[in-house]
Amino acid sequence: MTYVVYTGVMNIIENTSLGEYSTMRLGGAARYLVEIHTRQELKEAYAWATENQLPFIMIGGGSNIIWQDSGFEGLVMVNRIHGYEDYVESPESHFVTVGAGEIWDTVVARSVATGLTGIEALSLIPGTAGATPVQNVGAYGQEIAQTISSIEVFDTQTGQLTNVPTEACGFGYRSSKFQTEYRGRFYITAITLHLTVGNPYPPFYKTVEQYLAENPPGGPVTPRVIRDAVIAIRQSKLPDPAEVANTGSFFANPIINADTLAELRMKYPDAPHWLVDNGGAKIPAAWLIEQAGFKDYHDEETGMGTWPAQPLVLINEHAKSTKDLLAFKAKIVAAVEAKFGITLVQEPELLPKAQ
Repeated sequence: MTYVVYTGVMNIIENTSLGEYSTMRLGGAARYLVEIHTRQELKEAYAWATENQLPFIMIGGGSNIIWQDSGFEGLVMVNRIHGYEDYVESPESHFVTVGAGEIWDTVVARSVATGLTGIEALSLIPGTAGATPVQNVGAYGQEIAQTISSIEVFDTQTGQLTNVPTEACGFGYRSSKFQTEYRGRFYITAITLHLTVGNPYPPFYKTVEQYLAENPPGGPVTPRVIRDAVIAIRQSKLPDPAEVANTGSFFANPIINADTLAELRMKYPDAPHWLVDNGGAKIPAAWLIEQAGFKDYHDEETGMGTWPAQPLVLINEHAKSTKDLLAFKAKIVAAVEAKFGITLVQEPELLPKAQ
């Protein structure tokens, strides 16, 4: 049972299931939880947690996090800060600032509707806008780092709002400083994107190119054409987290060095890969998982499985706990290591992190 323990600008509630705040629908309970709709509410919630000597954390839509069964013994702040402002710098250049709590795909749809390019390939990615820079979200040839201009944050060291420029974010493949040195200090309240008017330039991501070849647009390839293509591709491969409990791609595509790539290709000449710097390569985690025997896999022991059209997506079929999920994950990691000598790394964040 939940109880309201604080009423002011916002309501703080007690003893809330965190399974409701993760699209994997697993995890313990939050001692306290509050939904944040304004920057002022964020400041007030932070002050309340500090006054009561409680740990605190802020989340978005829960599409890329997994809660420990032990829950969280502090204050969980759910970011619901909205807003969409389009500053037209020139006929070709726009700076779009969106609240961190905005649904990300709504942001993409709105930008595409006004003819802006830069994030159309990131269509249908679940979650909120504020979550995108944390992991440097990317798909089908685009990364959020390519368009981020600045990030507005609440700085817990000063208790004030400030801006973090792109160059200070430390963006890498599925990574940023918000996962490391900024973690626990900066809470994202808004992001500003630099988008341009016009059509995206080819060559496009291979999967998108194939889709367009099979479904010719009958005209120029506009941001809307790319968005529609990406949506069709994603819907054919990935489950809707509103209907099937999952957190999207569960493992990052591993990057291996040149020697490991050579060994892999000796055994598997047709192994798919993309060359990267220093002669290494990125290997599709989905291919590794499928080769290890986990395509369309249903594990009765844990209640977990892999999505039939995409083994990279772990689905909660009837798991009872996060312990079940992690046990299934361990089976996959061990099988891939045994077969290829490659260690898969989990993408969704396990919360709270071990101290």
